[in-house]
Amino acid sequence: MDRGGDLSGQPHESRSWPTWTQTALGVDTPSSWLSTAMAGPAALHRLTRPRVLLAALYHPEVFPLPRFPLAISDLARAVRSTLTGHVEMMDMQLGVTLEQILHAVATGQPDVVGISATFGQHDLLTRLLDAVADLPQRPLVLAGGSLTARNERLLLERYPWLLVARGAGEPTIADVLAYWHGDLELDQVRDIGYTGAPRGNGTLGISFRRNATVTNRAQTDILPELDLLGATFEHRGVAQLEASRGCTNACSFCPRGHKGTWAGSAPESLPWIVREMGAVFDRYPQVSRALYLVDEEFIGRGPGAAERALAVADVLHGEGFRWETSCRVDQIVQPAIEERAWHVERARLWRELCARGLRRCLFGVESGVTSILTRFNKDTTTEQNALAVRTLSALGVPTRYTYITFDQLMSPAELVATTAFQARTDLLLGPLPELSVEEIVEGVRNEEFVAEHTTGRPFYTGISYLLVSMECLIGAAFTKQVQAAGLAGAARPAMGRLDAEFADWRIGRFSHHAQLWVDRNFALDYTLKSLEKVLDGQPWEAVRAARMVIKDAAFGLLTAMVELLEQFPLDRPDPAALDEVLLELMERAITELHASVTLTVNELGNVLVGQDARLLFAEYTRWATTRSWELINAADPCGT
Repeated sequence: MDRGGDLSGQPHESRSWPTWTQTALGVDTPSSWLSTAMAGPAALHRLTRPRVLLAALYHPEVFPLPRFPLAISDLARAVRSTLTGHVEMMDMQLGVTLEQILHAVATGQPDVVGISATFGQHDLLTRLLDAVADLPQRPLVLAGGSLTARNERLLLERYPWLLVARGAGEPTIADVLAYWHGDLELDQVRDIGYTGAPRGNGTLGISFRRNATVTNRAQTDILPELDLLGATFEHRGVAQLEASRGCTNACSFCPRGHKGTWAGSAPESLPWIVREMGAVFDRYPQVSRALYLVDEEFIGRGPGAAERALAVADVLHGEGFRWETSCRVDQIVQPAIEERAWHVERARLWRELCARGLRRCLFGVESGVTSILTRFNKDTTTEQNALAVRTLSALGVPTRYTYITFDQLMSPAELVATTAFQARTDLLLGPLPELSVEEIVEGVRNEEFVAEHTTGRPFYTGISYLLVSMECLIGAAFTKQVQAAGLAGAARPAMGRLDAEFADWRIGRFSHHAQLWVDRNFALDYTLKSLEKVLDGQPWEAVRAARMVIKDAAFGLLTAMVELLEQFPLDRPDPAALDEVLLELMERAITELHASVTLTVNELGNVLVGQDARLLFAEYTRWATTRSWELINAADPCGT
């Protein structure tokens, strides 16, 4: 007889018990959260096998600071919810090396290995899978993440015994455990791609197969285990949580299958996990009590969307958290809805969210040019984006924006227009807490009001990363547009994308050199951005100001690029000559940036302490001593 407790504090009878427990496990006091139970040999076997190892891959030299690993933490919870097997997690963000993962697989003899891999990690993934392939007794292997979904066919051709998770993963890992026990056939495991090759020593698969998909709306539990949260804080990382999955739109550059299938967790399902995360925060008082909701679209849609958003905010705020999340622009301004009342109520919602601890919200503006927005299928317009930015800033909502500066189908006129939009000084208004939401909704549509309250800061200062180019991700609708235009090139599995030419050769060279600029400065900028997430008060303000130095230099480079359009005619391509001019521009810009950043980092030395100061100065030293222009993900180890 053993004793078991429900860590959420709910009675045992309130949970959905796995089918196998109905005959093999007897709970004596189901009305309590803690009870003794009878477990025979069959139940003990189920409770302890299979041995599951979940591994998250990572390149720390590219992303110096970690994020709480939701991918494998969610899967761990899904495994444990089946009351089947034993799960261990290893995350390369947290000091684990690939060699240690390989050693754990070889010596620990797990029955099931789950691997989470995202863009830029193809080299790590193939090294791990190659090692697994050479084992005398190979475990059942499930690979998931953004990268594997894009490279499904490539991976299955190379590793025909592999299972590729094609969705969020929780139903899949639960089914994989049932398959390991013989409860399900392989074709019943939800949301996987596979070849049908035997589980023993590999043979070539006969065909590629895909099983039924689980929609976001069918996901009832998307919460994580917290095993690695403390270790994340010890490595100066940040806490993450999901309150919803999916998006309300279907942007053309997004290849994900859950486009347009948003679903949110019920607010009443969140208090216990937020409370438990708060208890971990209590052990690390030096960590800013901030929680990052990685929802693609926080508010969602449908009746009661605004009320649900406020209820989620209440849960977070009630545990003393400040929090950040992401949202679409049409949650602020919808031109199709002419009723002034809707816009007033939505403005009031944003003010209320700020009062409930919203620290910042990310909006995917992506462009300020309507023709580009149409190509991206954003379902927004230039005017809508402008009104949304004005409204948010006047309401005092702390924001950051994503923006795609270059795309393969862009015209010169669009490049000029998109640069001009980023330079606009009539979008970022000063916060106006003294005005009612009604006055703000009316005022942002009045140019005299805007002129009176503008901060004078150009819009690009609110963009999270400048000089971003469109990536032609495998499976995305935009990629199909590029292919139809005859511009698509070779596949780059390391990043789950295709190479592509630009319709305008000059913009193509601008994009290439902009990426060189981004990659040379990325780790330093990312370090500053990550420090923002774990700091408060004056240190937070100082780090935020430091990022502006890098943004100003990037936008200056963009402006200089656009001015070159007239010097290099479209109908007389001379890439070598343009490249030479661009490199000269970049060398001058980086020299000027060196002086500014050195001054800024020295000033930060007066406000940062301990681990934060050491991390920043180490990254600054690496950045300051770099003399070459290289692309981070230029190398492609799979040879395509």
